[in-house]
Amino acid sequence: MHTCDPADPRSRPAPPPFDPGDPAFLADPYPVYAALRDAGPVHPHPALGLPVAVTHAACSAVLRDRGLGRIWSDARPETELATFNLLHRNSLLEREGEPHTRLRRLVASAFARGHTERLAPLVRARAEGLVGRLAARVRDGEPTDLIELVAEPLPVAVIADLLGVPDDRREPLRAWSDAIVRMYEPPESGTRGAVRRRAAEDASAEFVAMLRELAADRTGSPTGTGPDLIRDLVAVRDDEAAGARISADELVGTAALLLMAGHEATVNVIGNGVHTLLRHPAQWRRLRDDESLLPTAVEELIRFDAPLQLFERTALADTAVAGHPVPAGTRIGALLGAAGRDPAVFDDADTPDVGRSPNPHLGFGAGVHYCLGAPLARLEISEVLRALLRALPDAAVHGSPTRRPRFVMRGWTELRLSTD
Repeated sequence: MHTCDPADPRSRPAPPPFDPGDPAFLADPYPVYAALRDAGPVHPHPALGLPVAVTHAACSAVLRDRGLGRIWSDARPETELATFNLLHRNSLLEREGEPHTRLRRLVASAFARGHTERLAPLVRARAEGLVGRLAARVRDGEPTDLIELVAEPLPVAVIADLLGVPDDRREPLRAWSDAIVRMYEPPESGTRGAVRRRAAEDASAEFVAMLRELAADRTGSPTGTGPDLIRDLVAVRDDEAAGARISADELVGTAALLLMAGHEATVNVIGNGVHTLLRHPAQWRRLRDDESLLPTAVEELIRFDAPLQLFERTALADTAVAGHPVPAGTRIGALLGAAGRDPAVFDDADTPDVGRSPNPHLGFGAGVHYCLGAPLARLEISEVLRALLRALPDAAVHGSPTRRPRFVMRGWTELRLSTD
């Protein structure tokens, strides 16, 4: 543990571990993170069951250290979560070494077949349409929820477009994603925990069944309604000349990861980001007056209020992070929200700056697990901001928004907009 050095003006006694369910902490965790950073780079957290890195350097080490990895351990009880575990056991995110290298290369090859470029016009059209409907209601004097009308539906529609999910089968995707990612939050006991597990397993089973049907439909069908990622993954799966190939379960795990990561993170960046800009109106006006700042603004919004607050890794062998021992087989977490506000890396870290550059935030990860879908996420966020700046240049937050009562996936349940 870090001990206080009286000669170091930044050294402070470590505060007690935060309560990840405390509403005050969930409303604004950043002062707690600042106190932790001042006390040292890594701290034990008994309630989470792992130490947490809080400085940018320590979090970067957690993400990049090859002595640390993503080692999936089946969620328990296994008999209740068979399909949930199948999805994660076969996910690119939960692989290390040769299995990860093989799968990432195959998925990256499929993803690189122009899918982001193919979807760009559709993303812009969808963003403009959704924002246009929201703006019309706001102009009619009706404060309207950005999350419900824009932030939630856009990413799931884009992922469905990417995967080639038929229009008449898209409706349950949002609920499936939400039920599965709830399992990433600190565990609940008793009836609440049982309900959460049942919902996650049911969602996983229904999603797997649909993905297997879509893969079967693409098999032996080089033509069809158009290009999509499942078709390209099926081609990789069935290419005898390719050598190392993707398995049927890995195809399903990959598609599920794209939905969960692509949907949840993008929803929360849009909500957190718009809230940040409207609470800092000078930055909103600056971006409104100069759309060339959109690329740097997207990165800054991810840094300032991270959609993913905690990312865990497991020690493959005895190692250490910033001097804190991590024995083989034990876990350590990177508090990405704390890393994004580290004043050792970011000047005036607690103030958003839509022109900030460089911006080495860790919101898309780092090292071998850097997010493959980052270009698509950036595109979606940028197009929503562009549409809002044009359709509602005088937008304002209406009333008191409702924060999602979650720690790992930080976002809003409701964020209603009105006009100044």
